[in-house]
Amino acid sequence: MANLDYGCNFGYPADATSVKLKVQRLNTDLPLPEYANIGDAGMDLRACEDIVLQPLQRALVATGLKVAIPEGYAGFVLPRSGLAAKQGLSLVNSPGLIDSHYRGELKVIAINTDVSVPITIAKGDRFAQMVILPVPQVELLEVTSLDETERGEGGFGSTGI
Repeated sequence: MANLDYGCNFGYPADATSVKLKVQRLNTDLPLPEYANIGDAGMDLRACEDIVLQPLQRALVATGLKVAIPEGYAGFVLPRSGLAAKQGLSLVNSPGLIDSHYRGELKVIAINTDVSVPITIAKGDRFAQMVILPVPQVELLEVTSLDETERGEGGFGSTGI
């Protein structure tokens, strides 16, 4: 097995179970992102404004937050499953990617997938979630062919529905 040491501890102890994330609140009326339960992967993001999404409408929703994600990590913004199931609220570019060097306000492209009922997002509502994950820099190795696998080129439903 190849040694997969990507050097991703970035100054944290090898046994570290948390990553330090610097957060700047642009609106101090709202709490910082937080995990709803111990062990959750995603921290809830709150809307910094009131917005109504008409059926099939999309809009950029401000969070009132800026973050400094450590180098070697990235933030991934995802829909909240309960809102997706109950109201049809989703994110257009899911997952949304936050690079470690981005320092602007976090904004999320929300979409109402319901064809007839508007969705209201009120200031302070938890409407998306953010996961912070390590992302190694990849070294590309150009080759003339790839190794064969059992799956091969099968994709897009090739293993059944």
